[in-house]
Amino acid sequence: MNTFTKELSIRWSDLDPNFHVRHSAYYDFGAQHRVEILEQLGMSMRIMQEQHFGPILFREECVFRKEMRMNQKVFISTKVGKVKEDASRWTLIHEFKNDKDEILATITVDGAWMDTKLRKIANPTPQIAIDVMNLMPKSDNFTQL
Repeated sequence: MNTFTKELSIRWSDLDPNFHVRHSAYYDFGAQHRVEILEQLGMSMRIMQEQHFGPILFREECVFRKEMRMNQKVFISTKVGKVKEDASRWTLIHEFKNDKDEILATITVDGAWMDTKLRKIANPTPQIAIDVMNLMPKSDNFTQL
């Protein structure tokens, strides 16, 4: 699999007073896309609840390059930029592009898997999380940590 890409539906509520997408909506789109990808790869919210783990973010950064507007075709794609061999820590990269394949923004997310009972980093990493991270497409400059 090369990438997870989907077209976004920009809503009126995603806009700011300047009539372009507000900064926090980018983060919402990224979070939703991550959850959808996990679901597609078989790691549902139900499984995470049953096995008592879930994703935790340490850093989430967006670099804005061009305006994103309501009636514009916008696509989000997600790839793994970095991952530890045991998938305990990872970096995901979301790219927002228009229909001309121009980058509108890039979100970089550093995270790990948390044991939701202990409220600490999961150790060991749940097998399904390892499997999912191995299935996800890698960025062109992917690094194994």
